[in-house]
Amino acid sequence: MHQTDKIQIHDLSFVPLLSEDEIRERVAAIGQELTNHLAGKNPLFISILSGAFVFASDLIRTFDSHCEIGFVKLKSYQGTRSSGDVQTVMGLDKSLKDRHLVVVEDIVDTGRTLHFFLEHLRAQEPASITTVTFLRKPEAAQFPVQVDFVGYDINDRFVVGYGLDYDGLGRNLAGVWTV
Repeated sequence: MHQTDKIQIHDLSFVPLLSEDEIRERVAAIGQELTNHLAGKNPLFISILSGAFVFASDLIRTFDSHCEIGFVKLKSYQGTRSSGDVQTVMGLDKSLKDRHLVVVEDIVDTGRTLHFFLEHLRAQEPASITTVTFLRKPEAAQFPVQVDFVGYDINDRFVVGYGLDYDGLGRNLAGVWTV
């Protein structure tokens, strides 16, 4: 898809919010911060699927040290709204005890998904947990979750692109678009 000033996905129209270049620069900066923060620790990056896979892929390539990556599938969204229920659909197959974990989220809005997942991780006794999200909606927060590294704080509006979708479409957009 080429850059335009408006796109249509299903029944909604979207306009640009963040460009591909802005995103690339910000992800590189977060990668450098994480490299410094986790120097010499061989962290396990845990990408929360499906939305965070694009961000996680770009992020680990900017992480300038050894690391591993794993994936989990948590589900709480239906359409444009959070269902309020968090379910683990697919989990990790590695021991997390005494590991340095980096949880990579696409977006933190209510904080429910991250809150649920961090409780699950803490029970497995990792050495540390660092949280990273590409987008955060401070206005939507309902659960107290610590996010250590944030790409962008945005208003509480629905967004697509850079891994985020609307009922399956829009993940492949290079930038981020908002209704």
